[in-house]
Amino acid sequence: MTQFKRFSTFFLTALFAFLVGCASTPKETGTGEYIDDTVLTTKVKAAVFNEPSLKSAEINVETFKGVVQLSGFVNSQPDINKAAEVARGVAGVKSVKNDMRLK
Repeated sequence: MTQFKRFSTFFLTALFAFLVGCASTPKETGTGEYIDDTVLTTKVKAAVFNEPSLKSAEINVETFKGVVQLSGFVNSQPDINKAAEVARGVAGVKSVKNDMRLK
């Protein structure tokens, strides 16, 4: 019986360590959040690419906990505004940081 208690204690300790290791912190995402952010980044990139006025733009998209950051270079201020508008229109985007620059 003591061997069973030792095994169960070890198992529960290992399970607890695993679950705590997957939790997010203010500066790091957890496993689930990382996957969600990756999916969101892909959706925003697709939405920007499918926008005809932004086809030639060099726009980079990064996501952290639902906050999308746009960076890169575009030809005009309306392109900057349009890219931010398109990103905000994607489901799941909490907010958009717009760091794009004019060429």
